[in-house]
Amino acid sequence: MKDLQKELNERKAAHLYRSRRISDGPQQPEMKIDGQSVINFCSNDYLGLANHKEVKQTFIEGVKTYGAGSGAAHLVNGHSKAHHALEEELAEFTGYPRALLFSTGYMANLGLAQALVGKGDSILEDRLNHASLIDGGLLSGARFQRYAHNDVEQLEQKLGNAKGETLVLTDGVFSMDGDIANIPSISNACKQHEAWLMVDDAHGFGVLGEHGQGSLEHFQLTQNDVPIYMATLGKALGTSGAFIAGSEALIETLIQKARPYIYTTATPPAVAEATRASLRLIQTRPELREQLNDNIQYFRNSAEQAGIDLTDSQTAIQPVILGEEERALKFSQRLFENGLLVTAIRPPTIPKGTARLRITLSAAHTKSQINKLIKTLVSSTI
Repeated sequence: MKDLQKELNERKAAHLYRSRRISDGPQQPEMKIDGQSVINFCSNDYLGLANHKEVKQTFIEGVKTYGAGSGAAHLVNGHSKAHHALEEELAEFTGYPRALLFSTGYMANLGLAQALVGKGDSILEDRLNHASLIDGGLLSGARFQRYAHNDVEQLEQKLGNAKGETLVLTDGVFSMDGDIANIPSISNACKQHEAWLMVDDAHGFGVLGEHGQGSLEHFQLTQNDVPIYMATLGKALGTSGAFIAGSEALIETLIQKARPYIYTTATPPAVAEATRASLRLIQTRPELREQLNDNIQYFRNSAEQAGIDLTDSQTAIQPVILGEEERALKFSQRLFENGLLVTAIRPPTIPKGTARLRITLSAAHTKSQINKLIKTLVSSTI
């Protein structure tokens, strides 16, 4: 029998051990974590909607109407009017014929890959894709290959050698680096080789593009360029779950074949109602995105003036690369002791030697909070 404690001890010694912190209160810039008041700079709540009064009130009304849970999978009797309305509104907002809700983004990615390809087929993925995309590709049974990060030339070479049905999977915004995939070039390559393309826009949906429609709007692309679009609802929209948008035939295929959809209890209808409120706010409150973008530029300009090295990310994800795992952990702890919550990201989430602080910005952050972060980063040398 494997010695689990020995493995855990080895992980601790390598500075790769992961621990949970306990929050006391809603998701927002000022939180109480492990009993300490901190300014939160590691949430994906990019627009500050997780604790928005309208979203919360709609959630409460949804519970009054539908109760606390859905009771069953969508294909049994768990698919409510709230779920159906949200799917229709997501389809309209993204410009696709249909949308299908999943309980998590992880399930959406596993279900899509497994439903479209299998043994004898091919899956090609960006090397820095999210773990759910990687796992979806590996579990599909298709021949799995990765191409160098954002290297469309290498992708084209692999497309030329791919066998059977071919599915290309890429993040829209890469979750640990904050950079954006070269979706126009990837799309052109997929068209030339008659390959499926899915963009996982978990970190772009709601924040990129003039109307918040995500990475595709950012590049002025449509469903003709990206036939499969996936995004999560627990980041910019502040609730929970995910969806895949695509053609009528694609969505019906997923309903019939995507095992994580078929065999999972639907999210509570009240969550769907709250998400509908978030979607309305994204469409009617463009100033939220404007404030987020203003905060991103303010942080980057302030960091440059303070001599802090940043990557070229123009999104809310602003990593500070530190290299060694121990250094990243110590830096994160020093920030916490000074009232700032910034998570240290280490392998295997990112490549070895690139341990980092993953700073994420929100529309709800104030300039004074950002100033404190910059000042503490400068003074907390490790």
